[in-house]
Amino acid sequence: MKPVSEASAAAIDRLIVGMRPKLHRYCARMVGSVIDGEDVLQDALLKAVVSLASAGDIGNPEGWLFKIAHNAALDFLRRRNRQEALHAGEEVEMIADPADTITSRQIASASLRTFMRLPVAQRSSVVLTDVLGYSLTEVCEVMDCSLPAVKAALHRGRARLRELASEPDDWPRPELSEADRDRLGVYVERFNARDFDAIRTMIADDVRLDLVNRTRLSGKAEVSRYFGNYSKVKDWHLVPGLVEGHAAILVFDPGDPGSGPKYFMLLQWSADKVATIRDFRHASYVIDGAEYLI
Repeated sequence: MKPVSEASAAAIDRLIVGMRPKLHRYCARMVGSVIDGEDVLQDALLKAVVSLASAGDIGNPEGWLFKIAHNAALDFLRRRNRQEALHAGEEVEMIADPADTITSRQIASASLRTFMRLPVAQRSSVVLTDVLGYSLTEVCEVMDCSLPAVKAALHRGRARLRELASEPDDWPRPELSEADRDRLGVYVERFNARDFDAIRTMIADDVRLDLVNRTRLSGKAEVSRYFGNYSKVKDWHLVPGLVEGHAAILVFDPGDPGSGPKYFMLLQWSADKVATIRDFRHASYVIDGAEYLI
């Protein structure tokens, strides 16, 4: 097989950077979580980079990336023991008409929990077609399915989403535990006061930082530089909250009052010290579609 040229590899690298938000949007809706969706995306991109050298001539790089992301999402679902039937087994010829404007708007705004109530094939076909705008032919390539199977999955998925849109949302509202509220409150208060010396006393000696889509650091000395970078900018204000039921820190832009959070941070604790920090500042697309509470 002819190896990918340096020029082609560079073009695909640029495509990966540009497509990352769109790929995440797909992965998040496939696995029902913006946080897990980023994990799936990182796994998919790693697989893409590893397989690039032996991939040969890639005629449709965008479709190639989506297929890798699709398979990574299915692998994730299998590992999570939520394997669903991938195909309904009915190869009926069904015309999947373009969704009308109202239906398209309902589908695009559906919560991740709602998408998770669809079987995998229906979920994938609806997200690719109605959320991301791919053609049926392109969807067939990504899902490795026949056209009749994709049409059937799309038709049923749209119908089911219309049913779900009319149902009341009685999902229980999560709440911060008292311990999380106290720990996050202190961390946020010190962060907003720019008292980073006090913050450094809260982190463990072996603390790990994942500055998503940028870098990873470990150890108190390395991670301390991260706080120094925040001290140089003023485009943030932290508020304790929840993201998808997880204790989280929502980050707002003081220069854009009235807007929603730009991104969020996740902390994990060990013996009352911050053990891990996951900061999505450079992956702000992750909050798209996230369910959060202040």
